[in-house]
Amino acid sequence: MVEALLGILFCMGLWYLAVFFKDYREVKRKNKVEKENKVALSGIGFIICFFDTLGIGGFAPMTAIFKQFKLVNDRIIPGTLNTAMTIPIVIEALIFIKDVKVDLVTLISMLVAATLGALLGAGYVSKLNEKKVQLYMGIALIVVVIIMLAGKLGILSSGGDAVGLSGVKLIIAIAGNFILGALMTLGIGLYAPCMALVYALGLSPLVAFPIMMGSCAYLMPAASAKFIREGAYHRSVTLWSTIFGSVGVVVAAYLVKSLPINILTWVVMGVILYTSVNLLKDSFSPENQEPVNV
Repeated sequence: MVEALLGILFCMGLWYLAVFFKDYREVKRKNKVEKENKVALSGIGFIICFFDTLGIGGFAPMTAIFKQFKLVNDRIIPGTLNTAMTIPIVIEALIFIKDVKVDLVTLISMLVAATLGALLGAGYVSKLNEKKVQLYMGIALIVVVIIMLAGKLGILSSGGDAVGLSGVKLIIAIAGNFILGALMTLGIGLYAPCMALVYALGLSPLVAFPIMMGSCAYLMPAASAKFIREGAYHRSVTLWSTIFGSVGVVVAAYLVKSLPINILTWVVMGVILYTSVNLLKDSFSPENQEPVNV
């Protein structure tokens, strides 16, 4: 089953690359490819994807860089984020699904739940008040960090080393990941909340990586192909982020897998706190300008 899962994902990645390079060649033949600073774009791709692999998330920091240095027109930032990160995230998922021990029923059910949530829940979720959702999610994640910290200090018992779920906990995990997949349409990243969900249910923090990365990896190729067909993306950013972002993923992935669980738990806490602060900040901002964050 793992081989089938990886095989499907690998084929999706190849299909996406074929779509991208066909478009890139056609535009380059017309001399319409954007001007580029190869060193800068390569460095951005490497650094963003390195930290994305650690669970930080890549969309928000990449958006900040695009805006700060005016690298990408605001209109095509959403498409560029998706196309630039697709292959690195597919590689993340291939590595973690293959090498991190996780119960297949738990993995597949949560992966399918997130995908269906994003596809089926988009219409409903898009009608919710975005600022309120961000506010509530931000507060909820801070509560999770407090619980995790209390567990680390021995005040409460929390977290665990399980690699799979069953019964009521599995149902909660499936429902939770379905909601998180749907909330991606509001610009709320799946990574940190998924980490919190996994930890709260007693799974090992490391188990979050194949679950959250697999969830996003199965969504992105099709979404990115649509942006490519519409020409709503930056081709040079996508090319160099695809190449050097993939390198950053490999470096970070094996670093993550070598971290002791104790250290990884502190990393997870930092990621969740970072995300909660950003959510709260966005909830109080006059206007939400951040695109969807995986």
